[in-house]
Amino acid sequence: MNDAEELNKLADLHARGVLSDEEFAKAKARVLNGQAAPSHGSTAGPNVGTVNSLRRARMDRWIGGVCGGIARVTGLDSWVWRLIFTVLFLAFGSGILLYILLWIFVPEE
Repeated sequence: MNDAEELNKLADLHARGVLSDEEFAKAKARVLNGQAAPSHGSTAGPNVGTVNSLRRARMDRWIGGVCGGIARVTGLDSWVWRLIFTVLFLAFGSGILLYILLWIFVPEE
């Protein structure tokens, strides 16, 4: 695919709302600078870097630092994540299991 086709495809995605303004600008700069776009058949998803940067917080913690770490990665406040885990625990009982698994498997910063 040549640069013009790639830019048209990006413009179409941006117009449909699939790409945000920031994502569109980054992708456009990547195409214009001649850098290869990530292949669509790759096994790594778009959020792999975010998941790999997930660490339990040392400072923003009540129990294990899971909510503080997720808050840092997602940009939401940690109290929102604490509320989500509490609701999951009270409604379905899965919040405590998910929290414990994250506490075990997510490394500390």
